[in-house]
Amino acid sequence: MDWQLVVDSFWPLLLGGLAGTIPLALASFAIGLVLALVVALLRLSSNPVLSWIGRAYVSVIRGTPLLVQLFVIFYGMPEIGIRLDPWPSAIIAFSLNVGGYAAEVVRAAILSVPKGQWEAGWTIGMSPARSLSRIILPQAARVSVPPLSNTFISLVKDTSLASLILVTELFRKAQEIAAFSSEFMTVYLEAAFIYWMFCTVLAAGQNALEKRLDRYVAH
Repeated sequence: MDWQLVVDSFWPLLLGGLAGTIPLALASFAIGLVLALVVALLRLSSNPVLSWIGRAYVSVIRGTPLLVQLFVIFYGMPEIGIRLDPWPSAIIAFSLNVGGYAAEVVRAAILSVPKGQWEAGWTIGMSPARSLSRIILPQAARVSVPPLSNTFISLVKDTSLASLILVTELFRKAQEIAAFSSEFMTVYLEAAFIYWMFCTVLAAGQNALEKRLDRYVAH
């Protein structure tokens, strides 16, 4: 192993992660969460048409590979006159994917809140929307933290697929350095280490958040 290459390439790879991978994951996750909430509410709707739309969306997203979704948006959409740069394409693809998977997490979290909580809101004159935002969602959020945190950690790793549409992030930097140096094993192992480092820090943050939220639960 070329240790000098490891030292020289560490900062460019780390910077690729901090300036590319993490912002891409954060933006996609934030948008995906909003989409997940909308889809979850569609799934819970008593209107059969709205409920079907929610189910169809989840089925399509969960039933197709993320890489195919990414390629459809970046390479396929120009054929219908919609041409997007690599970054917006990646954010759209990852957001749609997160929305499909997180929607079921959010739906299950909402259903886990006792029906009496809805009734309590109605008793004090809250509208359904206000009861949802003030009573139900805060309780559902605590339940959904562990699975949503896992979704975010998986997303950080999945952003490596964005290198295939020329998004400059950690793995794209690794490809460039490996191609220039011809030290593929060394550079890719170093990239894997940085991904692991990011995920370890995020997992530690997840554990701390779970413990903090657990303080407000009666045992």
